[in-house]
Amino acid sequence: MAPVAMRTAAQSLSGAKPVSFWLDDPVKPAPQPALTGDERCDLLVIGGGYSGLWTALLAKERDPGRDVVLIEGHEVGWAASGRNGGFCAASLTHGLSNGISRWPGELAQLEELGERNLDAIEAAVAAYGIDCDFERSGEIDVATEPHQLEELKEMYEEAQSLGFAGRLELLDRDQVRAEVDSPTFIGGLFDRRGVAMLHPAKLAWGLKRACLGLGVRIYEHTRGLDLVSAGAGMAVRTPYGRVFARRVALGTNIFPSLVKRVRPYTVPVYDYALMTEPLTADQLASIGWKNRQGLGDSANQFHYFRLSADNRILWGGYDAIYPFGGRLSAELDHRPETYLKLAGHFFRCFPQLEGVNFSHAWGGAIDTCSRFSAFFGTAHAGKVAYAAGYTGLGVGSTRFGADVMLDLLAGERTERTELDMVRSKPMPFPPEPFAWAGIGITKWSLARSDDNGGHRNLWLKAMDKLGLGFDS
Repeated sequence: MAPVAMRTAAQSLSGAKPVSFWLDDPVKPAPQPALTGDERCDLLVIGGGYSGLWTALLAKERDPGRDVVLIEGHEVGWAASGRNGGFCAASLTHGLSNGISRWPGELAQLEELGERNLDAIEAAVAAYGIDCDFERSGEIDVATEPHQLEELKEMYEEAQSLGFAGRLELLDRDQVRAEVDSPTFIGGLFDRRGVAMLHPAKLAWGLKRACLGLGVRIYEHTRGLDLVSAGAGMAVRTPYGRVFARRVALGTNIFPSLVKRVRPYTVPVYDYALMTEPLTADQLASIGWKNRQGLGDSANQFHYFRLSADNRILWGGYDAIYPFGGRLSAELDHRPETYLKLAGHFFRCFPQLEGVNFSHAWGGAIDTCSRFSAFFGTAHAGKVAYAAGYTGLGVGSTRFGADVMLDLLAGERTERTELDMVRSKPMPFPPEPFAWAGIGITKWSLARSDDNGGHRNLWLKAMDKLGLGFDS
C-alpha cells in the first residue's frame, strides 16, 4: 500500500470501536440467569447461536409438549451468530460449485431443500415478528480480474446445463456497475433470490424471544462441561449444576465438541470485518446500490460487503487467520494489521468514498471443515446429535442442520437423513504441527493463485484431488 493510501486507511480507522456493530445495539436483551442446581428435560440443546436456537425452536414446533432446555456458555448470539456479515443464503453446499464437485448426484435435491429452507426462515421471521432487517435482495459475485470473469461465465454455463440457472443472471461490466459502481468491477453473477440480507444479532435475539415464548427454558452463562450417559438418557455437568436429558443436540460449532471424536473435523478461522459510518445521500448516490444486494468478489482471498439498514457498508473477509493449535482466545478477536489492510482494499474498491470513516472493527472465530459445508452425526447410541463445519454460511444453513439433528435424534429416515451429504463426513484435519503447516501452505498458494491469473499450483491441485481445502 502506498504511503498516502496507508495514511488514508489508517485515518479512517481512528474512531472505530473494537466491537461488532451488530452487538453494539441498545435493543440487546438482558441475559437469562445461569443454571443453578439440577434440571431435567426431554431435549437439552447446548449452544445459544443459530444452530442451537433453531434446534430448540423447531423442536417445540414439532412437538409443543416436548420439554426443551437450552444452555449457552456466554450470552445468546455473542459469537459467530452476532459477528457475521448477515448473508443468509439458500445454499447448503457453500455455493453451487462446491455442491457440483462433491454431491453431483443429489445436487438438484440439495438446491431445492436449500430454497425451501430459506423460504422457511423468511416465514419464521414474519410469523414470530422478528425485527432483523430481513431483505431478500440477492447477492452478486463480482469479478475484478479477467480470469475471475471467465470462471463466472463457466459457472453460469455449467448451472445452465444442469438446469440451475433460472435465478442467475450473468452481468457484463456496464450491467454490474449499474447495480453497484466500482471501477474494479468487470462483471458479475447475480443470484436474485438465493440470498437475503439481515441483521445477524437481531435474528439471534428474535429467535431467543421466540423460543422463550414457546416455553423453552434458556440458561445463559452456563457452559456444558462434560457429557456422559445416565440411564436411558444423558447428563451434562455445568458450573453450578447438572442437566439430565433424554436427548442432547450439540450446536457448539467452533467450540470444542463434547463428543471428542468430532473435534479433528473442524478448525477455527478468525475472520474480520469493518463497518462504515452511515453514508450520506450523495455518498450513496456515488456508488448506486439501489437494490441493496450483498456482494462478494471472486478471488480465493475474497471480500464480502453489504449495506446495513441505516446505509453503512460492512466490508469483511480476505484474511483468514488460523492460530497454531486451533487456539481460541479473545485476544485474537482483533487484528489491527488486518483492519488496516481491509480499509486499504475498501478505498481501492470505492475511491469515490474517500473521507468515509469506519465506526466499528471486529473479528471472531468461525468453524471450517475440509469440505466447506456442514457435517452431521450422532453419538452415545443415538442419544446425542451434532452439526458443525458451516464455514461461514451458517446464517441460513443452521436451520437445515437443526432439522437434521432433530431427525437423527428421533431415529427417523427422512429426505434429509438419506442424503449422502448428511451420511458422509469430511476429511479430518491432521494433528499439529501438520495442520498449521498445511493450512499455511494452502493460504500462500491461494494468494499466489489470485496474483497469477487463477493458476493453481501443484499443492492446490493435490488438495483439490483429495477433496481438501481451507476457505478464506
